[in-house]
Amino acid sequence: MTQKPAACPPERKRGSGVQYVYDVLRGEILDLTLAPGSPIDEIMLSERLSMSRTPIREALVRLASEGLVTALPNRSTVVSSIDLLNLHNFFDALTLMYRVTTRLAAENREAADLSALEHWHREYAKAAEARDAPGMIATNREFHAAIATAGRNPYYEALCHRLLDEGRRLLRLYYYTFEDGVPARYVQEHADMIAAIESRDVPRADALAQAHADQIVTQIQTMIARDRRQHITL
Repeated sequence: MTQKPAACPPERKRGSGVQYVYDVLRGEILDLTLAPGSPIDEIMLSERLSMSRTPIREALVRLASEGLVTALPNRSTVVSSIDLLNLHNFFDALTLMYRVTTRLAAENREAADLSALEHWHREYAKAAEARDAPGMIATNREFHAAIATAGRNPYYEALCHRLLDEGRRLLRLYYYTFEDGVPARYVQEHADMIAAIESRDVPRADALAQAHADQIVTQIQTMIARDRRQHITL
C-alpha cells in the first residue's frame, strides 16, 4: 500500500510573523501587561512565540516608530515610559480634539456615520458590562475615531487617531481606577454625544465632549497624584 506523503503545515505568508509579534507586543504594552520601562528579552520572546529573532526585531522597529518601545545604546530594548512631564500638553490636545471633532460631526454627519457610532457604542457598552478593559479601550478608540470621520476633516481625523493611540495606556490607568467597572453614567456619555450629533446640536455636542474629556483627565490626574506611601512606625 502506497503511503501518502505527510501533509505540510500551511506556509506562513511573508511578513505575517512580523505582524503577529507586533500585535502581541503592542497589545501587552497598551494593556500595561508589559509595564513602562520593562526590558524586552528577544531570546525569551522568541521562545515564547516560537519565532525566529528576525520578525521580532522587525516588529520592535515598528513599535519604536510608534514610540511604544525604546532602543537603548547597549542595543537592548525597553517599553517606553509614559511622559508624565508633558502630560498636561497631551490632556490639552486630547480635550481640544474631542471638542473639535464632536462639533464637526454635529455639523457634517451623515446617516451612515450615525450607524457606525451606534455600533461602536453598543460594543463599548458590552465590554463595559463584561468589565473587559482591553475591549473598552479598543471600542472607545473606534467610537471616537468614528466621530472624527463624521466631521469630514482629514487633518483632525489624523490627529484624533494619533492622540487616541498615544492615550491607550493612560486609558488603561483610567479603568484601573474603577477596577475595570466603569460607572454606567460614563457609558451613557457616549449615547448623549450621539444624540447631540444626530440632532446637529453643535453647542451641546461641544459641551458634552468637553465634559467627557474633563472627567477622564481628572480621574487619571487623581490616580497619578494619589499618595501611596505606607505609614511605618519606627
